[in-house]
Amino acid sequence: MAKKFRLLAIAVTLAATSAAAQDGPAGIAFVQAPEQGGGVCMGATPEEGFACAVAQCVEGGAAREDCIRTNWCQPAGWSVDVFVQHREGPHWHEVICGLPTEAAAKATALHVCDRSERDYLIECSAVQIYDPDGKERMQDGATR
Repeated sequence: MAKKFRLLAIAVTLAATSAAAQDGPAGIAFVQAPEQGGGVCMGATPEEGFACAVAQCVEGGAAREDCIRTNWCQPAGWSVDVFVQHREGPHWHEVICGLPTEAAAKATALHVCDRSERDYLIECSAVQIYDPDGKERMQDGATR
């Protein structure tokens, strides 16, 4: 019960952070093309950020129509991209952005990957953390 309460508290905090975050100058956009790639870009507006992220997605080999807008946070804050795979094979990325600190991003990934809450997963791990300027902070699975 305590874990469920913690997860609920994190979700409420993230929702409040995202709602309050709409006043900041720079945002971060995430785009995913299932099984093909994605894009991540900073922007002053959602339109600017998503246009850049879609362009990155297409440059990576995906068709424009496959590049799905998944996340926007303004201000960007810290972000974490988590790779998740179901025991039956499907896999995806879960991105949480607008977090207050790098430590919060790391803790969020740990909670998202809690196998006692998601026992159907065979893989779950943070694959990238982005700082408030959109810079990648992990190289080969380690934080820089």
